[in-house]
Amino acid sequence: MTAPVLAPDEPSERFDADRLRRTVVTFRDAVKAHAPRINRLNVYPVPDGDTGTNMARTLDAVVAELESADSGIEPTCQAISHGSLMGARGNSGVILSQILRGMSGRLSKAATHTATEVAEALSAASTSAYQAVVKPIEGTILTVVREASDAARQAAADGEGLAGVLRAARDAGRSALDRTPEMLPVLKDAGVVDAGGAGFLLLLDAALNVVDGEPIPTPEDSIGGDATELPQFDVSSLSSPDDHAELSVADLRYEVMYFLHLDDNRIGEFKNDWAEIGDSIVVVGGDGLWNCHVHTNDIGAAIEVAIDLGGRPKQIRVTDLFEEVAEQHAAHGSQGDSADSEWSSLPRVTTAVVAVCSGSGLEELFGQLGVQGIVTGGQTLNPSTAELLDAVTRVNADQVIVLPNNKNIIPVAEQLDGLTSKVVQVVATRSMPEALAALVVYDPEASCDVNGASMASAIGAMTTGEVTKAVRDASTEAGPVTIGDWIGLVRGEGIVAVSGSSEGAAIGLLQSIVSDDREIVTIIEGAEATPSATEAIRAWLAVERSDVQVECHRGGQPLYPYLFGVE
Repeated sequence: MTAPVLAPDEPSERFDADRLRRTVVTFRDAVKAHAPRINRLNVYPVPDGDTGTNMARTLDAVVAELESADSGIEPTCQAISHGSLMGARGNSGVILSQILRGMSGRLSKAATHTATEVAEALSAASTSAYQAVVKPIEGTILTVVREASDAARQAAADGEGLAGVLRAARDAGRSALDRTPEMLPVLKDAGVVDAGGAGFLLLLDAALNVVDGEPIPTPEDSIGGDATELPQFDVSSLSSPDDHAELSVADLRYEVMYFLHLDDNRIGEFKNDWAEIGDSIVVVGGDGLWNCHVHTNDIGAAIEVAIDLGGRPKQIRVTDLFEEVAEQHAAHGSQGDSADSEWSSLPRVTTAVVAVCSGSGLEELFGQLGVQGIVTGGQTLNPSTAELLDAVTRVNADQVIVLPNNKNIIPVAEQLDGLTSKVVQVVATRSMPEALAALVVYDPEASCDVNGASMASAIGAMTTGEVTKAVRDASTEAGPVTIGDWIGLVRGEGIVAVSGSSEGAAIGLLQSIVSDDREIVTIIEGAEATPSATEAIRAWLAVERSDVQVECHRGGQPLYPYLFGVE
């Protein structure tokens, strides 16, 4: 890369808004180029996304904010701070946002800055990063930032100029990065350095490029060569989550992120409460708005903590780190543009239906039954009020029925009526089979009230059950449960069957809920359902419950290989 041409009147020893902007853009471009290599440094069995990709997407948001901001130092720093807070992706992106916010907060105090003041800005970045993480771990990006900032301050004290201070910071950061495997055994076992730290060093490389014309390292020149054959963990050897007190971060199944409106004086309580239920906790922000990240096994508690403190979480994002359910969510979200045109051409109806579901088969089935708005979500993927409201806004009707299909989504859906001029009624479905029963009686030309009453009556006559795998040991009325057992659950009754196989749990569940007065059994196969298991279930019904009619649909839902509706 060629050295930048500096304006004749630009002092070489001052760092101003223009240099800061060019540093951020150069940093963004460098991270994008290095992202595949940084991603390959992710060695944890359940990483919270790809570090390089998350850092690049965070920086994209910062650059977009800069493009619409005035060129002065204060609006530049405000754009960096706000853009990084709102655009942060994943654990690495949230920490990076705090680094940028700490640095820009210090630089916003004057139009130009000396080498000493730049060193102080790096120190502020390190302090902010440590403050954001509830349980700081050495051998991560935190260590790299801290040692780089310490070296910068020492170089400034020794009289080094701006380029000398940045080079001292970069060299010390590289040394710290090289030593991260000695601080974290998991890095040493995999033969790699910390991914986040490697990404941060590109910020210092970018600053040196802008200030002194030093070329940005290519991916082949940095962080250990090509490394296309990095050793990886055997994910199949992972144990399922158990009590948090016994867990490492690799055992925590879900990544929960959201923006939180909460008074600054209560954020300490929030962090402490989160520390009781999770790890990898990063909370950044201020002035009543916070970007929050945690790994946990209790999604509901991660959200309820905020509400109990009087906070308002929004844009909640949940990733199942074990099953990679978030890939399905992202894939559905990437179809947004085509969905806009599809929905805008839907026929006008008196009452439209918006339904929450997870699984391509269920989406197709719901569409065949007249649903105009589908929002991806369900167990572990609870959509936000904003996502539901967007679907309600786009359907072609003034009256809308919402089927949440999960008990955790019901209270979110119930906020919709007050947020739109449309009439919105929530039919409190708690499962996909209940939604199917409701849709059977749906009349698009009837009013919202008429549809709501008939749907409620239909689901009231239905019993639902589900089969999933246990993630902890437990004692139940159906017998002891061990991690990895298949369990059958009935709404309102809890666990009614325990088995070593999914079909065994399903048959035990059906034995409990398919009584002589039942007429129809609906089976919804999930992503993990197998033809042999489904055939065993159908064979049992044919022999033991021969009077019932069996309907089987391919839902494709994650985590639950079988959902049942009995009516």
